[in-house]
Amino acid sequence: MLTEVKQKIAEACKDYWERSEDEITPLFETPKELSHGHLSLPVFQLAKTKRKAPPLIAKELTEKLLSLGLEELDKIEAVNGFVNFHCKTEYVMGLLFKAVKNQGDKLGYNERFKGKKVIIDYSSPNVAKPMHIGHLRATVIGQAIRNLAATQGYEVTGVNHLGDWGSQFGKLCFAYEKWGSEFDFDNDAFNSLYNLYVKFHDEAEKNPELEAKGAAYFKRLEDGDADMLSLWKKFIEISMADFEKNWARLGVKHDLVRGESFYNDRMQPIIDELEKKGLLVEDQGAMVVMMDDEKVPPCLIRKTDGATLYATRDLATADYRMDELKNDLNLYVVGQDQTLHFKQVFKVLEKLGRPWVKSCHHISFGMVRFKDMGKISSRKGNIIRFSDVLDKAIELVGKIVRAKNPDLENVDDVVEKVAVGAITFNDLVNDRVKNVEFDWDRALSFDGDSGPYVQYVYVRCASLLRKYGKEVDMKLESALESEDERALVRLLLDYPGVLQSAFDGFRPNVLANYLLEVCTAYNRFYHNHKILSGDPELVSTRMALVQSVKEVIGQGLGHLNIQVPDYM
Repeated sequence: MLTEVKQKIAEACKDYWERSEDEITPLFETPKELSHGHLSLPVFQLAKTKRKAPPLIAKELTEKLLSLGLEELDKIEAVNGFVNFHCKTEYVMGLLFKAVKNQGDKLGYNERFKGKKVIIDYSSPNVAKPMHIGHLRATVIGQAIRNLAATQGYEVTGVNHLGDWGSQFGKLCFAYEKWGSEFDFDNDAFNSLYNLYVKFHDEAEKNPELEAKGAAYFKRLEDGDADMLSLWKKFIEISMADFEKNWARLGVKHDLVRGESFYNDRMQPIIDELEKKGLLVEDQGAMVVMMDDEKVPPCLIRKTDGATLYATRDLATADYRMDELKNDLNLYVVGQDQTLHFKQVFKVLEKLGRPWVKSCHHISFGMVRFKDMGKISSRKGNIIRFSDVLDKAIELVGKIVRAKNPDLENVDDVVEKVAVGAITFNDLVNDRVKNVEFDWDRALSFDGDSGPYVQYVYVRCASLLRKYGKEVDMKLESALESEDERALVRLLLDYPGVLQSAFDGFRPNVLANYLLEVCTAYNRFYHNHKILSGDPELVSTRMALVQSVKEVIGQGLGHLNIQVPDYM
């Protein structure tokens, strides 16, 4: 929101700096302490060209800017190698209130990527396997990045790269024909399908010859056998119905479903191109592309039996997303265990001469673990289903909410929003590259660094606005001069920059932690002032500040895909 004053300062600096306004503007920083100003401009890079120490440069630049008398600024000071700018309270409050009033539900949006397209691959479960707690990060991180991309002007396509192809489908087809009648597909289709998958692997451990049976059935599927294709489509339909229920509970949506099978007829042209360019090498009967780094193993393109692999399909996928769909950015929200895979795929694309490969990014993330669980294995049936986690959260939150407010209306709706928000926020508040150890007490706390805590502050704002009893006039009636009020205003002004930073680093935790800071600052303001009593102009201004906090928290949580109740 301070873009205008940044541009004015940059314009005033450009002759001394000998760089353009557009080059200077991105250099501004936000000081950690309000006592250091609203903005700070480091001058260290000028030391070499000016042949002066940074503190002296900062002093000279400060003197120059002071002589211009910029009306938005209250004070300019040189501190070591920085020039700090203190904006007038009336000015920054006016900016904040104007933005809240005029920008509506697009508060803090930035159109810097208007006209650009981004495709984001996230969630992407495997057919016949339940979405478990291990899918949590891919789903909520991907949806949050999707939402953040929209705030930066991108046209966004969220894609479900469904795991709907591979040898496991031959095993499932065989298992269905052999044991399908043992399961209740009429009344419990998805659980029956998953239990059938588990049964095949249990039986194959006792009788390894079943693996060959599964391979033979998959060959029939690849060859277009009508019976196998019919079963395969049935398995996908059963699975998608279950996945859609989970996504609906999370508020997650995809714009495009393109399973692995979609790329079956797109792989051979890639293989032909690799051969034509001399990149395909035989290695123990398999066909690979060698990597330039000896520490990175060759990328396997075709197995000894002629079957293709994930890498082959991902090469075709990248071509489709970038060449056919014309995206400018291609993001894969997939776990850390696939880091080597994407390193190989991107290297092969580079060798193929795809100029857009630099716009393909693997957005990796760590694992989610419960304190008493190791790595989850879906083959063994030893999983914690994500639907069960949501159900447990609803049960626990329901007890808390009903105890706190036994007469609450629409209690089931409130409990659902708080429970799902708690699970989502607990994941997103952590840096995605780190593993998350799931702790129920922390995730569901109404007092700590949690989703329910942030939602509760939103509800407190909504309650105060109801008590006020009239529409808030988003005008500056009276300047707020206390330290906690000024600190809260400055923090709210950071919101557009936080959205930008969270997207640029593909790190929703930047936004989640910012919202926690806003809540802490608001609570300090709330406890230190009698907001609804006193001078009418002062009350009006403070209510405009409350409205601003409510908008930032509500919209910020929305970008994290968390809904907010009006009562708790």
